[in-house]
Amino acid sequence: MDKPKETENDIVPRTDEYGFVRPTEFDYVFYEEFLTRYHVVLNRRAMKWSKLMKNSKAVEKNLKVKRYIRKGIPNEYRSHIWMVVSGAQAQMETNPGYYQHAFTEGERNAKLVDLVTTDLNRTFPDNVKFRKSANPSLQKDLYNVLVAYGQHNKNVGYCQGMNFIAGYLILIAKDEEKAFWLMDALIGRILPDYYSHALIGLKTDQEVLGDLVKKKIPAIAQLIEAHGVMWTILVSRWFICLFIDILPVETVLRIWDCLFFEGSKILFRVALTLIKQNQSFILEARNFPDVCDSFKKITKGEFVTDCHIFMQRIFVEPGSLSRITINKLREVQRSRLLTDQ
Repeated sequence: MDKPKETENDIVPRTDEYGFVRPTEFDYVFYEEFLTRYHVVLNRRAMKWSKLMKNSKAVEKNLKVKRYIRKGIPNEYRSHIWMVVSGAQAQMETNPGYYQHAFTEGERNAKLVDLVTTDLNRTFPDNVKFRKSANPSLQKDLYNVLVAYGQHNKNVGYCQGMNFIAGYLILIAKDEEKAFWLMDALIGRILPDYYSHALIGLKTDQEVLGDLVKKKIPAIAQLIEAHGVMWTILVSRWFICLFIDILPVETVLRIWDCLFFEGSKILFRVALTLIKQNQSFILEARNFPDVCDSFKKITKGEFVTDCHIFMQRIFVEPGSLSRITINKLREVQRSRLLTDQ
C-alpha cells in the first residue's frame, strides 16, 4: 500500500502520538478502522475512570480497579495509576530529594556514565522525540534516569534493555523522577532478577514459559523440541524488553497497565496468547529457521494491533494461570539453572 502524504487533516499521521515513526509497511486502512472502533471504547472508559477518580483520592487494589485496569487506563490517568498501584508514588513521597541525590552520585561513576551514554543514540532511533537533534530531546531525561537508577541499584547498574524501559516510562510519566520510581518498581519489585548480571530471572522465566507451553500447547512444545530450538532464542527479547519494539505501542501500554497492577505473570499470559492464537501457523515450520521466523511474524498484524481485543484474549486463551503455579515452576527452573552454572 502506498504511504499517504501527511497533512494537518490526516487521521493517521506518519508519526504516532508518542513520537514513533510508522514503518513503511504500516497498514493505514486497518488502523483507521481499528481507531474508529477503539475511540468509542476509549470514550466510554474515560467516563468510567473519571467517576472512579472523583470518588477516591487513592486507587485501591480491589476487584473493581483490577477490572478497570484490564479494560485499559485512559492516557490522562495512566501515569498516576501506574505510580499508585506499583507503590512508586509511596516510594517517591517517602524519599524526597533521593532521585537528585542518586543522579549526582551516579555522575561520579565514570563506567556507569560511559555505558549509559553509549546507548543513548541506540534508544528508539525511530522516535523523533529521542533524537539528539530534537528540541527538547528526551535523550537528556533518559540519561538522567538511567544514571540515577544505576547508582540507586548497584547490583544491577545498567544493562541493555533498561534504556527502552526507561524511555517508555519517560514518554508516559513526562517526568524524570516519576520515571525513575516506576523503573524501581518494575526492576526492583515486579520483575524477578531480569536485569541481574547473570540474568537468572530472565533465563528462569523463559524456561517457565517452555513448561507452560508444554502443558497448555503441547504440539508447539513438541515442534520446538524436535527442531532443537532454545526458548531463549525465541522469546528473550519479549521478556527483557517487556514487549517494547515487539508489539505496537498502544498494545504494550495496555500490557503494562496490567503488569504494574498484577505483576509479572501478565508477561506469560501475553506470550501464551501469541503462541496459542498462532498455533496453526507456527506448526507449518519445517526447520530451525522456520520456527524462529514464525515467532517474529506472530508479533505483527491485525491481531496485535487491535489492543482492546488482544487484551481480552490474554485473559481467555491461556486458561488458568495462578501465581502459585508460576512460582513453583520458577523454583524448579531457577534451581536447575544455578546447578548448571
